[in-house]
Amino acid sequence: MASDRVLRQSLERPATTYNGFVMLLVGLGLIVLGAVGGLNAPVHFWGIALLIVAGVALLLVACGFYLLQPNQAAAILLFGDYRGTDRTTGLRWNWPWLTKSKISVRIHNITSERLKVNDLRGNPIEIASNVVWRVADTAQALFDVDDYKAFVMVQIESAVRAIGSRYPYDDFTHEEMTLRGNADVVSEELRVELQERVASAGVQVDECRLTHLAYAQEIAQAMLRRQQAEAVIAARQKLVEGAVSMVETALAQLSEKNVVELDDERRAAMVSNLMVVLCSERDTQPVVNAGSLYQ
Repeated sequence: MASDRVLRQSLERPATTYNGFVMLLVGLGLIVLGAVGGLNAPVHFWGIALLIVAGVALLLVACGFYLLQPNQAAAILLFGDYRGTDRTTGLRWNWPWLTKSKISVRIHNITSERLKVNDLRGNPIEIASNVVWRVADTAQALFDVDDYKAFVMVQIESAVRAIGSRYPYDDFTHEEMTLRGNADVVSEELRVELQERVASAGVQVDECRLTHLAYAQEIAQAMLRRQQAEAVIAARQKLVEGAVSMVETALAQLSEKNVVELDDERRAAMVSNLMVVLCSERDTQPVVNAGSLYQ
């Protein structure tokens, strides 16, 4: 009983179908035979029989035609039993008692809605993605899920939420992968994640791209101020590192070339003045010392 409750996975296979133009010629031949039978029906019994047989055969032939456009397929069923898929385009024919369920195998393009997700650090963010997908296995798409398009939409939302909560939105230290700084890597991981989720529906995901990424409105201003503060701190740190290096170089060259000899107190004063000049946000005003170095 347990095996009866397990989903039986479908697998696409080619169906046996016929060229519709050949069957069109067969139909024309049946019309000719029916006309001959009709002309001889008043005189000969075989004329009546030929007319009836040609009429029934013509009806069967006429009911078996169907059209397939480029990148369109038709799943063939016999009283609910899957008999294969026809992917040959043009005018096709098969027995009238076989059901033809058409399905598009063209490329689909879906942009998800903006979803509110908490990133790895718990910050609420808005994220949306664009997904390019197509049906790869028509049997799985038609018979293994109830509605493959709705199934894909739900799985897109689920995958986007999973990826969005797996990484932080941003990191100014550049020590970890982020949604904003590593969009290409995150998009590829989203494609792999989504492909695993929709494989049971016979769907192939060709491309995924993040189309919207931002902090949620309730924290957008606060996070903007935080980003500005972190940017200022990072800039100040670089500025101080450069200033210290320049001061070291200046003192080393002064001592090396014996330009001036400074005691510890004057050396500290020079370092202080140089750091003020190099780290100040505004232009400094020079002061000319007309006396000695120690006045």
